[in-house]
Amino acid sequence: MSEGFPMFGGDPEDLLRGLREFAEQQAESVQDAQREQFATLTLSTAVELTAAALRQLQATGGVDEQTIALRDAMRVLFPEAVALVSAARQGFMRER
Repeated sequence: MSEGFPMFGGDPEDLLRGLREFAEQQAESVQDAQREQFATLTLSTAVELTAAALRQLQATGGVDEQTIALRDAMRVLFPEAVALVSAARQGFMRER
């Protein structure tokens, strides 16, 4: 026969069950935060890499030639950035 824990107000099994549920909720919250942080960092990295690559570009010539050079660079850079963003988003959504 269980006398309980008067200072905790009840049955030790109920107390353990409540603590277990609380621990599970906390673990889930931490995992959600980690997934969100990973996705955010991946998106940020994609933006930083794209910007860094564009800064390395030394477009010369007139405005039209510089525009063409930037557009050509973006044809290569943009799909790579989109792939990073897509992977981050899929990972984030799949884990939810």
